[in-house]
Amino acid sequence: MIPALEISGLSATLANGARVLRSVSLTVEPGEVRALVGESGAGKSMIGKAVLGVLPPSVRIAEGRIGLEGTDLGDLSAKARRALIGAKTALIPQDPLTALNPSRRIGPQTTDRLTKILGWDGTRADARIRQLLDEVQIRDPERVLRSYPHELSGGMRQRVLIAAAFAAEPRLIVADEPTTALDVTVQKQILRLIAALQREHGTAILFVTHDLGVVAKISQKVTVLYAGKVVEEADTPALFADPKHPYTRALMAATPKYTDPFASLKPVDEAVLAGLATEIAAADRDWRAPHG
Repeated sequence: MIPALEISGLSATLANGARVLRSVSLTVEPGEVRALVGESGAGKSMIGKAVLGVLPPSVRIAEGRIGLEGTDLGDLSAKARRALIGAKTALIPQDPLTALNPSRRIGPQTTDRLTKILGWDGTRADARIRQLLDEVQIRDPERVLRSYPHELSGGMRQRVLIAAAFAAEPRLIVADEPTTALDVTVQKQILRLIAALQREHGTAILFVTHDLGVVAKISQKVTVLYAGKVVEEADTPALFADPKHPYTRALMAATPKYTDPFASLKPVDEAVLAGLATEIAAADRDWRAPHG
């Protein structure tokens, strides 16, 4: 079976040559949810941006391969690459308010991708969006489609963006911490919606998060990152049952325990971080030698 996403040896650098992604390799199979987990600055969102072709101007891909359903994005022209990414991928962003244009009604924003990128006619696009709004349990879709983003709650805005992401039946969705801006109760509802839609549509998801609780609930496989480097990957049950890397174990130990709310937090041990820093510095020296 051809993977929905295959990343091999991906390194990305800043203008000064510093690496922000370090030889990252991972695979997302069709219909699979793979979580990318790590602390802030670990490179999770950077990987998602590389897949979607929206890296910041200050970051360039230095080496490696990104394949979408067997097609190497590096082999395509910029126009062909944008067309393939537009047809096969979608994004569920972190902050639904900033992701939506405040000066436009919800309706046109949710159908733009269907009409302008995929070439659907307006009637077909409108019908598809209404169908998806029903699937994400929006009770009054007509009112929502006429609304501006500020007229909706955070949970409603995120449901709209989830509907828009699934509307064109993408083969891969990058979900970039899609519950971070929501309160805990709404987070649970949104995670259930994403999981239900993913199962129904058979969509592969690259799920970016720093929350190990979310990882346990939604993913089948996990990739743990630190400073742009993969330190561990495993099936989700195996990772939680027997984490192999000291950093993974430290992350788990640092997670608040809801069963013991008065327990002291355990920060990641300095010795673990020092060991990782030494390992990364050595890898970067080896990498720079042939790359200049």
